Amino acid sequence: MRQLCWVLITLLPAALAHAGAPAQKIGPNLYAYISTNDASANATFLVSDRGILVVDTGLNAQEGRRLLDEIRKISWQPVRWIVNTHYHPDHRGGNGVVGPDAVIISTEFTREQVLRSLEDKVKKPADYALNEVVGFAPGENAGLTLNVGGHEVRIYHPGPAHTRGDLIVYFPDERAMATGDLFLNSSCPAMDDGDMENWVSALDHILSLPVDHIVPGHFGLARRTEVQHFRDYLADLRGQVARMHSRGFTLEQVKKGLALSKYRDLRQFPQYEATFADNATAYYQQLEAKAHRHSSQTHR
Repeated sequence: MRQLCWVLITLLPAALAHAGAPAQKIGPNLYAYISTNDASANATFLVSDRGILVVDTGLNAQEGRRLLDEIRKISWQPVRWIVNTHYHPDHRGGNGVVGPDAVIISTEFTREQVLRSLEDKVKKPADYALNEVVGFAPGENAGLTLNVGGHEVRIYHPGPAHTRGDLIVYFPDERAMATGDLFLNSSCPAMDDGDMENWVSALDHILSLPVDHIVPGHFGLARRTEVQHFRDYLADLRGQVARMHSRGFTLEQVKKGLALSKYRDLRQFPQYEATFADNATAYYQQLEAKAHRHSSQTHR
């Protein structure tokens, strides 16, 4: 299931290419780039006289150039830092174009996944430059705080959620947050090999902070209300699946028993396994795996 979030990269035709979206100013020197190519992730960038920090760079070199063109309309400072919120290619494919000399900030899990993807290649592709990588050890929650030209930037690793190596980036001065695929605006997520329970906790952490503007991994700029709705959907689905699983329901019975009509406004994408039923399946499998581990430990 790890590939589901970005399987559209290979399925959608090249006809999705288009003119880059204009950057939206969401705070002093802070901008959201909302991609109009659903196959390519959104980006966030902070401009300062010390250089530019960018969160996620899009699907490939072409999308990276579109992002860089928007950055250059605002500043000619070099891109010195790139934060990759997770390892999926639609969030890091433009690294080599946007910031070929940048320090890349990611979790150790993200770095390992990228290195594994390069093992069989003769040379590193231009879409990911492993320069000076600042890694987060697995399970580390404290994160990293940067000062970018007088602007505080807080980078958190919330633990396994969408993937096992997510980062979220908080800009406290601007009351803004870049979430990667921990949050998709008005849409069901596709689920990687993460942890549904901790995912809800990560969203609770986001909502506990003073934040007005949220840049999701995909789709439009959001406010707290959209994040709360997405969080409530995951928590409600988690509770329903957990209750039915504890009563011995089969997966098919669980899917038929879901009552999620209050979230019918969330878009579902069956072709990418991003539906209520797919999300329930992912969590059911997590519960099965936990039950198996518990049983194995009990009988040792």
